[in-house]
Amino acid sequence: MSAESILLEAENLALQVGGRWLCCEFSLCLAAGECLVLLGPNGAGKTTLLHTLAGLRAPTIGSVRLDGRPYADWDSVAAARFRGLLPQQQPDHFSATVLQTALVGRHPHLGRWGWESAQDIGIAKEALAAVGLAALAGRDILNLSGGERQRVSIATLLTQAPKLFLLDEPTNHLDLHYQIAVLDLFARLKREGRAVVMVLHDINLAARFADHVILLDGRGGVVAGASSDVLLPERLSHAFDHPIRCIETDGRSVFIPD
Repeated sequence: MSAESILLEAENLALQVGGRWLCCEFSLCLAAGECLVLLGPNGAGKTTLLHTLAGLRAPTIGSVRLDGRPYADWDSVAAARFRGLLPQQQPDHFSATVLQTALVGRHPHLGRWGWESAQDIGIAKEALAAVGLAALAGRDILNLSGGERQRVSIATLLTQAPKLFLLDEPTNHLDLHYQIAVLDLFARLKREGRAVVMVLHDINLAARFADHVILLDGRGGVVAGASSDVLLPERLSHAFDHPIRCIETDGRSVFIPD
C-alpha cells in the first residue's frame, strides 16, 4: 500500500461520550480500492465513529487524517469534494423533485453564485439511473416510500462524486434486491479506485463486501483488521453477546446465530 493511495487514516483513536468509552485505542489505514465496515450491536458507537472519521466530531484521543492531512487543514468545500457522508436519515422539510434533491450533491463543485450546468444535471440523472430512479426524476420526494427516499439519498451522494464514501446503514429501508444492488454499486466504485466506509448490521453482508472490519462490542472493546481476521465466530459471539457459528458453503462463510 503506497502512501499516495491512502485516503483515510486513524491513529491511536479512542472515543468517549458522556463518560462512557465507546472504543479503546486503535489505528487504521484505508486505501483507494478498499472497503471498511463498522460492525457491532446497537448503541456500540458505530455512527459516532463514522462521524469522527468524517471529521464531524473530534476524537477523544488520537487523530484522523484525510488524504494525509488532519481535517483542521481542510476547508469545508475541499473536504466535501473529497469525502461524502450518507446519514442514517434525511429529513425533508420542503417539497422538491427527486432530481432537484439529487442535484444538492453538486453544491461543493459550484462557485458561490454558481448554478447547476447541463453537465451537473447529467451527472445527477446518471446517479438516479444507477439506483433505479430515472423514471421518478420529476416525482415529489414527499411522496416517496422509505426505500425510494433512501435511494435518492444515495443518488445525491453519487452526484457529489467524492473519492471517499462514508455510509451510515446504506441498506436502511431497502428490500433484499436493492440491498444487494446498492452494495454491488459501491463495490464497483471501489474497484474503480474509490474507498468506502460503511456501517452495517448484517454480519453476512459485511463478510461479502468488506476488506477491513472494525468490530465494536458496546463495552469499549474494539477489534480492527482484515475481514478474515475479525469475522471469527468467537469474536462475533463476544461482541454481539450471543453464540454465533460459521458455516462454509459454496466457498463463502455464512454466520448464523446458535
